[in-house]
Amino acid sequence: MSRYRILCAALSAVLLTGVAGCSSGDGTGAEPGAGPGVRTGSRAEAAPAPASGSPFWVDPESDAARQVRLWQGQGRTADAAALRRIADRPVAAWPSGSDPRPGIRKAVAGAAKQQRTALFVAYDIPHRDCGKYSAGGADGIEGYRAWTRMFAEAVGEAPAVIVLEPDAIAHMVDGCTTPDHHAERYQLLGEAIETFKQLPRTKVYLDAGNPSWIPDPTSLVEPLRRAGIDRADGFALNVSNFQTDGAVRAYGVKVSQGLGGKHFVMDTSRNGEGPLLDGRDQAWCNPPGRSLGTPPSVSTGDPLVDAFLWIKRPGDSDGPCRGGPSAGTWWPEYALGLAKRARH
Repeated sequence: MSRYRILCAALSAVLLTGVAGCSSGDGTGAEPGAGPGVRTGSRAEAAPAPASGSPFWVDPESDAARQVRLWQGQGRTADAAALRRIADRPVAAWPSGSDPRPGIRKAVAGAAKQQRTALFVAYDIPHRDCGKYSAGGADGIEGYRAWTRMFAEAVGEAPAVIVLEPDAIAHMVDGCTTPDHHAERYQLLGEAIETFKQLPRTKVYLDAGNPSWIPDPTSLVEPLRRAGIDRADGFALNVSNFQTDGAVRAYGVKVSQGLGGKHFVMDTSRNGEGPLLDGRDQAWCNPPGRSLGTPPSVSTGDPLVDAFLWIKRPGDSDGPCRGGPSAGTWWPEYALGLAKRARH
């Protein structure tokens, strides 16, 4: 066995035991909505094969995949070809609504057909996003407990990775989530980790913001511990943001050191050009000139980094800024810009 195959197999085993592995070859505006997107009336016959190094499911009915078919039918063949850089790669599902089970079951079933792993984001914490672009979340403690139980029920024994509650920790650290909600939030995050870790083939990564948002990585250590990170598989960084791979990796190492060597995953969905250097207060919200980043893979070359993931769905708006639609709404022309500028 080649050194590549040995490394790849080892990384896959760390992240996703028992599933298909590698082949040889300041707020996030995070919430993707569940809007209908663009439909053509036709269905893909088969899902595209995931990119080399990725064991995750590719949704053949994603907004990007439907957009590709629509543009092909309209004769926009060059644009359709460019957009395949999104449509043919695995992107996280963000189950929404008071009952997340239908969307989760669909993803689990699709992943099973491909012998792949489903990637999810659990994003329903009460007082979500401090009432900003992605405001919402469950109605109180019991509402969130019920939601996470339904989430876990739908995942069941399927292989899955869950990125837990983007923004929830960082918003407590930066003061956006007021102190009167902190005890409740820590309790609910800890309970969610316990609920998901009871599933036999599920990995859980608790979100920890990004280096631009919380500049001091040591300030995250105690909040992550209070939220139950010791029982999770690790933490997630750069969700819905644009920080470079190098900056995120260096930051993650410092957080990991404070947590006794905890592993992490990185969102590389839109960071190919790095962050917007001006307009810092809104640099995270639909910044122009950005591009897709490193394709999803568990071949990271770093023993602490379990995977590069596309957690934010490229092409979903960050919110009603710079001409964008509401947070989570598919924005095909922004998606096309990300794809055309991509180096991978």
